[in-house]
Amino acid sequence: MSEPATSYPQPLRQRLAQLLAHSRFQGTILALILLNAITLGLETSPEIMALVGTHILVLDKALLTIFVVELTLRLYVHRLAFFRDPWSLFDFTVVAIALIPASGPFAVLRALRVLRVLRVLTIVPSMRRVVGALLSAIPGLASIAIVLLLIYYVFAVIATKLFGSAFPDWFGTLGHSFYTLFQVMTLESWSMGISRPVMETYPLAWAFFVPFILVATFTMLNLFIAIIVNAMQSFSEAEKQQTVQAVEKSRDHIEAELHLEVKALRTELAELRQLLRNRSAE
Repeated sequence: MSEPATSYPQPLRQRLAQLLAHSRFQGTILALILLNAITLGLETSPEIMALVGTHILVLDKALLTIFVVELTLRLYVHRLAFFRDPWSLFDFTVVAIALIPASGPFAVLRALRVLRVLRVLTIVPSMRRVVGALLSAIPGLASIAIVLLLIYYVFAVIATKLFGSAFPDWFGTLGHSFYTLFQVMTLESWSMGISRPVMETYPLAWAFFVPFILVATFTMLNLFIAIIVNAMQSFSEAEKQQTVQAVEKSRDHIEAELHLEVKALRTELAELRQLLRNRSAE
């Protein structure tokens, strides 16, 4: 006679892990983060703070307490694995900054409380994918940035030597030339504000500005965009590959279990047939 099955309560860590991973809990934390973003924005209004400032500060402290409790539970559940996850470290840093007393030399940290809003990035999966793709694109972006810096340096030296004497405010020093060329690259009043005034003194100055814009703006900046798009595509393909591998692994596991079940059923059928034969023989 088989013994009755006994159900044992789940360990506390396992129940907390299920709670933290639950979609409703994640949605609640996301809603509280957005609410905190609203309260931090309201604190910038003197009129609103004069009316309901006390309630806003109390609500802010209550939300911070909830975030601290959530992080404490995650630390209890994940232990050392918590510190191996970059997103968890980001959450920990953001909340820790909010706990530092915002007075005296640390008064500037009060403004950094708004970083709590960035915790949305750790909650919403699509945002995490975007940030992950941007981080993976950093090596390529750094290479392009170095090339762009070299181009800037060459054009800044040329501009300082050509136009520095006539336009010292724009090209008098290497630093001024860098800043002016940055304005030209952004296409902010580059023609009427800089290029045409320079061309009144140096008619052939267009031969300097047009190639710079073609190289710095239309070529290099488009390369930045291309690197980011390629990183997004590579990141998405990597995620799809991981999903496919996980599905295949689950399928192999299920097939192995089914094979064992079928083998066990065949064994039971063989035993049952043998039992029936023995009874028939009797």
